[in-house]
Amino acid sequence: MDKGLPFTICVVTALLLLRESSQAGEEDDPERLAASTPAVPSFLDLQGIDSRGQAEGLPTLTVTTILEDPYVMVRGAELEGYCMDLLGALAEMLRFQYRVKVVGDGQYGAVSAGGNWTGMIGEILRREADIAVAPLTVTSAREEVVSFTTPFLQTGIGILLRKDTVSQEMSFFHFLSPFSKETWTGLLFAYLLTCCCLFLVARLSPCEWNEPKNEENHFTFLNSLWFGAGALALQGVTPRPQALSVRVVAVVWWLFTLALLAAYIANFTALLSSGSEQLPIQTFEDLVKQRNLEFGTLEGSSTFYFFKNSKNPIHQMIYEYMEKRREHVLVKTYQEAVQRVMDSNYAFIGESISQDLAAARHCNLIRAPEVIGARGFGIATTQASPWTKPLSIAVLKLRELGDLDYLRNKWWESSCLRRSRDRWSPLEPPALGGLFLALGVGLALGVLAALAELSNSSRLTAGHAKKSCCSVFVEEICTRLRIKEKARPSQEPSGKANA
Repeated sequence: MDKGLPFTICVVTALLLLRESSQAGEEDDPERLAASTPAVPSFLDLQGIDSRGQAEGLPTLTVTTILEDPYVMVRGAELEGYCMDLLGALAEMLRFQYRVKVVGDGQYGAVSAGGNWTGMIGEILRREADIAVAPLTVTSAREEVVSFTTPFLQTGIGILLRKDTVSQEMSFFHFLSPFSKETWTGLLFAYLLTCCCLFLVARLSPCEWNEPKNEENHFTFLNSLWFGAGALALQGVTPRPQALSVRVVAVVWWLFTLALLAAYIANFTALLSSGSEQLPIQTFEDLVKQRNLEFGTLEGSSTFYFFKNSKNPIHQMIYEYMEKRREHVLVKTYQEAVQRVMDSNYAFIGESISQDLAAARHCNLIRAPEVIGARGFGIATTQASPWTKPLSIAVLKLRELGDLDYLRNKWWESSCLRRSRDRWSPLEPPALGGLFLALGVGLALGVLAALAELSNSSRLTAGHAKKSCCSVFVEEICTRLRIKEKARPSQEPSGKANA
């Protein structure tokens, strides 16, 4: 028993050590960002941590950024904006402190004439900053010298314009724009078909025309056309229908015109408020062909080098234009570009997401529909930095939680942006298909009701005259439609012979 006691103690101690090792392995799960980077802390809960990570023992990172609305803005003695909120959320997740500095030369990062990198990329390479949190576009040239995280914003290259510089005079028939050509054609066909049905039903119905030989039918074809046109203008016109079948056709046409006018007025109001039809510059090709506007981009930006390296003929023409007039069309800052668009005949080519913000803040600006060169904004680090992968996973986690969408809506939303999202387009026939179908069913019901009324009247007449109901029905139709029956030559002589 004395020998077994030490053995038992050894076994229990080994089991306890194995259990602690297993728990430590679960806490150091690679998906929790602590597998191979001991200097980088793993994810923790977001509760109870200061937004700037002001806690003892936490690593401090130097962050370089650039002043650009709404990413980083100066408010009093502090910085705020989309990137500052993003940086705070990352600090909460990864538990680090940070010190923010604005880039000295005000550049994003490009290769200078001497072969050195400028801007935030240069500060990362010179170890003046640990990471760059800014609207910094991920490009292949930058990826060769620094590392980027997963993009936190997706964007592209668009054209920012001032509305009055690209507006054109309304056409003489601009009032027809709310409906497409097909819709107007369908409306004309529906009008003529309804008037024909009204004319036919009024002639067939005995309640509307009791004695076709002695009376005059008020619903002539011209009167039927006038009745339908009056309904389109919501005006009461004569003659007034008396028969049930004619009233069915009239009511269905009134309902059709009421719904149609409501759709026309609503779409015409949207057309006048949006002004989307007054934008002749829709694409980069349109921008190259016109001669009224100058256009340019940020000097040394990724957008400039995109056009420089592109093999697309249109893109090459844009680059050649900007290169020949670089002293006049290239701008230094984004704020300068927006101000120039507002003050002169100038179109700015840049990041579409930043242009959306400018259109949201300044209601006289608008972004052209075409966007090219899909790209993303990422966080730049040194190539050997242990923070690259943890930051990438943190960005993905924020996207999955919906925090990136929340920040996007927080800093971009405005009344102008909401109006610009309401794209106007003319109403096509499928949008009014149910309305035309209801009109067709109503017309069919009106014709059937008229035939039923005429059939009932013919049956009563046939009973009094002791004739065939079908023959009376045919006679009534021929009389009401004024179709002359062919005289039977043998009928009258045979009658006289019998007499």
